[in-house]
Amino acid sequence: MPLKVAVVCSSNQNRSMEAHNLLSKKGFNVKSYGTGSVVKLPGPSPHQPNSYDFDTTYEDMYKDLCVKDQTLYTQNGILHMLDRNRRIKARPERFQDTADKFDVIFTVEERIYDSVIEGVQSEGHVTYTPVHVINIEIQDNHEEATLGAFLILELCEMLRDADDMEDEIEDIIQEFEASHSRTLLHTVVFY
Repeated sequence: MPLKVAVVCSSNQNRSMEAHNLLSKKGFNVKSYGTGSVVKLPGPSPHQPNSYDFDTTYEDMYKDLCVKDQTLYTQNGILHMLDRNRRIKARPERFQDTADKFDVIFTVEERIYDSVIEGVQSEGHVTYTPVHVINIEIQDNHEEATLGAFLILELCEMLRDADDMEDEIEDIIQEFEASHSRTLLHTVVFY
């Protein structure tokens, strides 16, 4: 049975979508989400982000930013990112709004990890089906998102190739941490 994977960041734009794109190309059953209340993209200054509802399509965000300042958003890579995103799915999705169940959920920063755990636990245990929540800290910039996507892919491949993922996951995570000099957060919660 194929591994069902989710990747979660804040706005379902950069880190989660870069991993979604790579995992999908490698044949994984993957979905991506954000946990924020709105989608935020860099604006003309750090204090002026572009904010959108999660219902706004990537296409509409792309068109809006082209009207606002196509040169700026081309130079900073936002239009390229939105172009990639709109080829993967229509719009960003909030993790809190999905009823989908996963074997593994990857998060990209500790506050998102905490939010995902809280979200799954707040549903109440209906099936007692385990889900592994794993956090890999990834900075929110284009270069780190690409590197992070390859790290998530490597860990997915290790989990997929395990004879018994449930039994071997702690050893797999320790091996991964040692080979990349990174500390991961990991817990099991139940649907």
